[in-house]
Amino acid sequence: MPRLRQVPRAEAAPEVLKYYDSLFPGRDPVAEPGTATGTPGNWWTVFALRPAIFNHATSHFGMFGMFADRSVSTLDPAIREIGILRAGFATGSRFVFSQHCKAARRNGVPEEKIVAIPHWAVSDAWTPLERAALAYTDCLIYDRGRVPDGVFDALHALMEDGDILEFSYHVCAYNLHATMCRALRLEYDDVPERIEEVPMPDGPGVQDWAGRAWSRD
Repeated sequence: MPRLRQVPRAEAAPEVLKYYDSLFPGRDPVAEPGTATGTPGNWWTVFALRPAIFNHATSHFGMFGMFADRSVSTLDPAIREIGILRAGFATGSRFVFSQHCKAARRNGVPEEKIVAIPHWAVSDAWTPLERAALAYTDCLIYDRGRVPDGVFDALHALMEDGDILEFSYHVCAYNLHATMCRALRLEYDDVPERIEEVPMPDGPGVQDWAGRAWSRD
């Protein structure tokens, strides 16, 4: 379950209700969760706690349709989705990665590239532009924006300034979404912590052996 309270239909703000009506027609998404794409849908019900934040976050989703107008943007949507996919993988968000596998396919990214996202650096699937974009994405996520000149120059040689700005915005925005989904255990990121002590087996001599093995005496 999410770590924060979900907002039922009866309490939802008007600007939230239009999304509830579209995604959960005729249902209270808290009492009857589930979207047409198979997700629980609790990203929407938790973000609804603050309509201003909900509006800001959903306005970013709306940008994808706006940027489809080539008079507004020249960034290839397939490049955008490759960056978001890598951001989802790099931040460890199963939700962002899973959802944008679908978005990548819709925007023409072939299956061989989708499956190569986790190991992109040793894959031959990429064009020079895609490889530069993936290296730049890793600098944004793993190195928190510390981008070596060599990486930026390789990207800048193949992508114009406005498209680099837009690409950076999308990748960083999905870093935010991925991080929040993990922290609040939303959607497919509602998973237990994997890093924990694994106990040694019980049995005669096991504890004594371990102690002797690590002793300096």
